[in-house]
Amino acid sequence: MANALEQLKSTGTVIVTDTGEFESIAKYTPQDATTNPSLILAASKKAEYAKLIDIAIDYAQDKGSNPKEKASIALDRLLVEFGKEILKIVPGRVSTEVDARLSFNKDATIKKAIEIIKLYESVGISKDRILIKIASTWEGIQAARELESKHGIHCNLTLLFSFVQAVACAEAKVTLISPFVGRILDWFKASTGKEYDGETDPGVISVRKIFNYYKKYGYDTIVMGASFRNTGEIKALAGCDFLTIAPKLLEELYNSNEDVPKKLDSSSANATDEEKVSYIDNEAEFRYLFNEDAMATEKLSEGIRNFAKDCVTLLDQLEARFK
Repeated sequence: MANALEQLKSTGTVIVTDTGEFESIAKYTPQDATTNPSLILAASKKAEYAKLIDIAIDYAQDKGSNPKEKASIALDRLLVEFGKEILKIVPGRVSTEVDARLSFNKDATIKKAIEIIKLYESVGISKDRILIKIASTWEGIQAARELESKHGIHCNLTLLFSFVQAVACAEAKVTLISPFVGRILDWFKASTGKEYDGETDPGVISVRKIFNYYKKYGYDTIVMGASFRNTGEIKALAGCDFLTIAPKLLEELYNSNEDVPKKLDSSSANATDEEKVSYIDNEAEFRYLFNEDAMATEKLSEGIRNFAKDCVTLLDQLEARFK
């Protein structure tokens, strides 16, 4: 009998690894891989990745006028070095994140995304194999809209916690969204004191709603559930377009023989009664409706702060190498 991971793949769900560690990626034969500053920071502390840091330091050595500028240049190169190595393992794409401190600056996000793509191209990686990861703020969604339409750069809108964010992303024709299932669960457990199973999990319910809405109205944007707390959440989303899963949970699925029936199916999405709505050209309505969702506003802010903090930690470590 196929293990739970193979069964999950058989439902049509594309498996993506959520890690910066190459060995973990290779074991589970995923299609794609995702990274973020926190994952890269964790990986960079291990001796086997020291050579990637050395490459980034050497690259930035004769660029920038001071250690801070050199560190910023080195960080971009480090992200690309990790991405390049990951793409030797996965057949599909890797997500590389724009500095979270740019989350509320559309123009700076676009500029940084283009710089990252040019760096990838300089080491022989086509932009078709890269997803630029951007926080799902109003500014981030608008930046992605322009990157997709004007520059042909594919985007992964991350830190997505609400239906309003998901609708705007689909309207912006972004390639992929990453709704954070586990972090939604975290908030509701803390807020209500209740326990949830796979079927009642608020994060699972949120992703199912988004998936069905996208399929009902013909949006091409890929729904990639992310940030899982347990395999129950994952199994409850079997059939979702993509799922990005951390190595610990991939291992649990790999070692399990429990049945994984398909739960999401685009053919049944028309049965949902969700009416079509639009937010992409109405900033005031988007911001108001998003603000009405306490969970989404709190988790987005928290996520940006945490990613930014880890980004700064990486920058500080790199800057020390130039002094």
